[in-house]
Amino acid sequence: MSLTSIITVNYNQPQVTLEFLKSVLRSTKKDYIEVILVDNGSYINHEDTFKKVYPELIYIRSEKNLGFAGGNNLGIQVAKGDFLLFLNNDTELVENFINTLIIEFEKNPDIGLLSPLIVYYEDKSKIQYAGYTNMNYLTARNKDLGNKEININQYNKSYETGYIHGAAMMCRRKDLQKTGLMEENYFLYYEELDWCEKFKKTGKKIWFTGKTKIYHKESISVGRDSDLKTYFMHRNRMLYIRRNTNLLNTLLFSTYYIGISCPKSIIKYYLNGRKDLIPWVIKAITWNLTNSKDSTSLGYNLNN
Repeated sequence: MSLTSIITVNYNQPQVTLEFLKSVLRSTKKDYIEVILVDNGSYINHEDTFKKVYPELIYIRSEKNLGFAGGNNLGIQVAKGDFLLFLNNDTELVENFINTLIIEFEKNPDIGLLSPLIVYYEDKSKIQYAGYTNMNYLTARNKDLGNKEININQYNKSYETGYIHGAAMMCRRKDLQKTGLMEENYFLYYEELDWCEKFKKTGKKIWFTGKTKIYHKESISVGRDSDLKTYFMHRNRMLYIRRNTNLLNTLLFSTYYIGISCPKSIIKYYLNGRKDLIPWVIKAITWNLTNSKDSTSLGYNLNN
């Protein structure tokens, strides 16, 4: 069986990460995997604690928070597997998870990126992800399939999808070498969508399988309504369009986004008593108007 490198990123969530490592131990055979943990600028070094649970763990500590893409890219640099499996540290695996994903790759050489069915950890009867539709580039909107549906095995099949889900995604090493790493200037959100675009440009397909699943503790890391999430979700939606469409489409989208979409967000936050989030929407727009699409400036102080 091929070696699979599991890459996960921890940021100040030692207990969540310990639970993740325990789930890997319960569900996989060590002979066929290596587990790489990138400690992404955490305040405290918990290497010894993690290795008490998983002694073979490959631990990488970054003194700086590199974001989702940067942390995973750091793990990629030391990974030795034929397959690379990127998992959020707030996920838990089921038995035979990795083998089922590898079988999908072996059956279909056109697959570039693959995600499984994702189920909410807090309510294991409800689906979070069963694929995405393609993107409408004029609005930067698409639809998620299966979200909030009761899981009655209706998605127990495999098919091409618009995008993978960043909480659980797998690729072949040889395909990654052609496609390149994730773009780090997103920092958080939309980087996996951008990565899908890169794979598509090399002729690879984005795929979903419901033949296995993973449990996801949604939004543990940033919260459902934080300034961090508000800023990067709004900033990166526009950045994604700038990076992946032509000038005319970018101009049309920007008119819609600045004139309609963002004002709707501002009104929603105001009516919901979250006026504190309104400046972050404005800062997100301002960043895009004053920075190139390849800028490494975040426009956000991570020490907030």
